[in-house]
Amino acid sequence: MIPCALHVYPGYELPGKALAAALGCPSYPVHIHKFPDGESLVKVENGAQVTFLYASLDHPNDKLINLIFAAQALRENGAERIVLVCPYLCYMRQDKAFHVGEAVSQLVIGKLLSVYFDRIVTVDPHLHRVLSLDAIFPRLETDVLSATGLIAEAILVDTDMKGAYLIGPDGESGQWVGAIAKKTGHSMLLAEKVRSGDRDVKITLSGIEQVQGHPAIIIDDMISSGTTVRHCTELLVHAGACRIEVIAVHALCQAEDLSRMYAAGIARVRSSDSVLHRTNSISLARLLADALIKEF
Repeated sequence: MIPCALHVYPGYELPGKALAAALGCPSYPVHIHKFPDGESLVKVENGAQVTFLYASLDHPNDKLINLIFAAQALRENGAERIVLVCPYLCYMRQDKAFHVGEAVSQLVIGKLLSVYFDRIVTVDPHLHRVLSLDAIFPRLETDVLSATGLIAEAILVDTDMKGAYLIGPDGESGQWVGAIAKKTGHSMLLAEKVRSGDRDVKITLSGIEQVQGHPAIIIDDMISSGTTVRHCTELLVHAGACRIEVIAVHALCQAEDLSRMYAAGIARVRSSDSVLHRTNSISLARLLADALIKEF
């Protein structure tokens, strides 16, 4: 039996191939057959002592059950250790019951995945009140990686954005914007956001007059509907920013959301390949490989 192998969920062949190349290990597809009633038949091949199972968990509901089937099959096929590599980790936002009768999905997912995996490696999870994955997965090894270094590199080599201001569209984005500004030396501004619905937000940005005549890069961990980004863009346009771009770790927005962002005045949107998206331009393969190489 080979010591290590990467098994890739359908649809993730491109980032999976890049990760396998960075690790120098073989990769194999996870085969999924869908029956007419919606049930899945999952098949894996070529078991390894240490198995990396790669799948980002956007649109997670079908993926979760298929990954559990795949993990069980790998275990029965000789895998002694299974590492779930999920650059985007789902259901992290619901960390408490905000209304009577709500399921706390974060806790449920933590218990579910803990049964089938030995380690979880993810990138910039969207955590709020619970600040550590160890509290969600107490029985697993957890690795939280950050894409801020890769984003900083992308900004530094971008000659079109010299002298840009880095903009955090809300308080939560401050940790990412601050880390990137420290690496690049760019000035930063942090907005304040009041949300009253999924697509109903109000943004204020102190010091925005400084961006006049300068390019601006809005940076966030996640773009969901793009509403916050659009409101921030409107402020920057009014303040006289000469060019506005967006960089996010996780791009979850739909095509129509992206169209609205461009219509608001955004020249370019970039994201990491944590979630497969048309805006992907930053590969996480090197970051993930550096974390996984110790398994060898």
